[in-house]
Amino acid sequence: MTPIELYTCQTPNGHKASIMLEEVGLPYSVRLVDIEKGDQTKPDFLALNPNNKIPVIVDRDARRTVFESGAILHYLARRSGKLQPVGAQEADDTLTWTLFQAAHVGPTLGQLWNYKVFAPEKIPYVIERFERETGRVFRVLDSRLKHHEHIVGKSYGIADVMTWPWINAAVTRLGLSLDDAPDLARWYAAIGRRSAVVRGIAVSALPEASAAA
Repeated sequence: MTPIELYTCQTPNGHKASIMLEEVGLPYSVRLVDIEKGDQTKPDFLALNPNNKIPVIVDRDARRTVFESGAILHYLARRSGKLQPVGAQEADDTLTWTLFQAAHVGPTLGQLWNYKVFAPEKIPYVIERFERETGRVFRVLDSRLKHHEHIVGKSYGIADVMTWPWINAAVTRLGLSLDDAPDLARWYAAIGRRSAVVRGIAVSALPEASAAA
């Protein structure tokens, strides 16, 4: 198989794709997109993703280019036959929780990161607003994980890969505590010990990567 080309950088969204590639065992190569230098706005990249965001994958053998992290995860599950939902209920739940991540977890933490870390003016009202919403999102996930080993039932899957990198960013980059969300903390620690996750979050610090045999 021709290695899948992964266009990415070290962000939570980029880590979704690299972790998934490591988990499903498909060979891939890394194309670093330096978003601080504006690589994502160059014509060659815009030809792959007109929305100028990472990650993007190019599967030469299948003649497919896929962007949006959730779409990439679902594509890689189908392509590899691994981490796919089993049955209609699990498929519906997987779609629900991946969309919850895309609509709530990522945007909330992304805005908190922006206003708390990058904004030249630290506006207390805005920071407090997104801190409150982060707490709410954590409680939703904690409630779900109180009764499930993984986000969608017993099996590790797409929803876990989709969500974990942003919780990791919350803990390691924003210094947020999971003390008030013990089941979320349990899940976060367990996923973080997976060897594929450890390898996946090292991308794109590595110039190239290939899935373990």
